[in-house]
Amino acid sequence: MNASRLAALTLVVGITGAMASTAMAAPDTSWQKSHPRREQVNQRLARQNARIKEEVKEGDLTKAQGAALHKEDRQIRGEERLMASQNGGHITKQEQRTLNQQENAVSKQIGK
Repeated sequence: MNASRLAALTLVVGITGAMASTAMAAPDTSWQKSHPRREQVNQRLARQNARIKEEVKEGDLTKAQGAALHKEDRQIRGEERLMASQNGGHITKQEQRTLNQQENAVSKQIGK
């Protein structure tokens, strides 16, 4: 291998390595699950998920009703993730209020 090819290969390997290390060292800003408002929304969704499962287990909800409620919760979680992806990994106070209102609607359907 001649010197110019070796230099070019070394440059490519060096640039690739630098890009990989920069990507690994970058803070997790696009997916900060631990942001306080995101945590609150996601913990509430998790509790509602457990409540739905319990109500189905106890026979207070049919499996179809439980599946419908789980679907609504998944849609709320998807909306939360979309909002966070548009806001540097967090959600605004207004977005949190909106998501909580949607969760309230689902919560009212659990255990009627």
